[in-house]
Amino acid sequence: MTHSHARLRTLCVALCLGLASQAAAAADPVLVIHGGAGLERKDVTPQDEAAIRAALTLALEKGHAALAAGKPALDAVTAAITVLEDDPLFNAGKGAVFTHDGKNELDASIMDGATLRAGAVANVHHVKNPILLARAVMEHSPHVMLVGDGAEVFAKEQGIELVDPGYFRTERRWKQLQEALKEDAAGGQAMRDPEATTKHFGTVGAVALDAQGHLAAGTSTGGMTDKRYGRVGDSPIIGAGTYANGQCAVSGTGWGEFYIRVAAAHEICARMAYLHETPAQAGEAVIIKQIPALGGDGGAIILASDGSAALPFNTEGMARGWIGSDGVPHIALYSGDPLPLPDAAKAP
Repeated sequence: MTHSHARLRTLCVALCLGLASQAAAAADPVLVIHGGAGLERKDVTPQDEAAIRAALTLALEKGHAALAAGKPALDAVTAAITVLEDDPLFNAGKGAVFTHDGKNELDASIMDGATLRAGAVANVHHVKNPILLARAVMEHSPHVMLVGDGAEVFAKEQGIELVDPGYFRTERRWKQLQEALKEDAAGGQAMRDPEATTKHFGTVGAVALDAQGHLAAGTSTGGMTDKRYGRVGDSPIIGAGTYANGQCAVSGTGWGEFYIRVAAAHEICARMAYLHETPAQAGEAVIIKQIPALGGDGGAIILASDGSAALPFNTEGMARGWIGSDGVPHIALYSGDPLPLPDAAKAP
């Protein structure tokens, strides 16, 4: 190769990288959220439905404000999930379900697709917003996951807000535990679908694409009603309930044991990367086919680096929504509800 050819090649490579950088910088920001699969019309009053929609709208608006200000996808994910953790309607933060022993054990995780950094916490009892602690683990520790008392010591060191366990108590969740305990007494505890036992409100999550073309994902949950033995589901497990890389971001909601067994969030992203499937195709394969075939159920939100998205679920409903660069929230609750997606595909 001559010197002039080498210079030309170098110039072409630089030009291509520059164009790619410009394309990434020109990305239209998108935020997608969920408030849990397992929504059933018969259990939702008109007042509850209005409250769910209002909470999803606020979460979308808070996350969109971060994106509109040019902040990273991580900030949008954190902002949206914090809103949902603070709302007692959802099984995360304030509205967390109770364990068999009448306690609240909270889990959360977050992942930055651009760097593959991740943070997670499990079985914390005093952390007001577990998603903030998960992010602190990612950004201010050499670890990915902290659990229990150790996680709370770290939270105190990092200035993360801690609250009395009574903060998490809601009468609705307490009644759900009492019903579950009666079932235990009648026939012994069986493994329960977490979204079935928490009825129509569950795990929360968010995925976002920022103006730089970077993706992020996060998930937060109170786990399973009447759970024992320090059980941990998929939500705080990177690759199971949460995953993000340069091409794909996923947050799941459903029966965690099955999401762990199939590494659901990573499996979706892997199908998109290696089989060149769209978010809708990968979501169909994992959420609609693979997990139910094993006996599980639930849903997920999936966002690709091109801004296309899918929100598959195999239950009657899943509280869900998205917002794009125009700042208009799009929300749906049940299967069949109209929800035009960023790529104009139809939600289930």
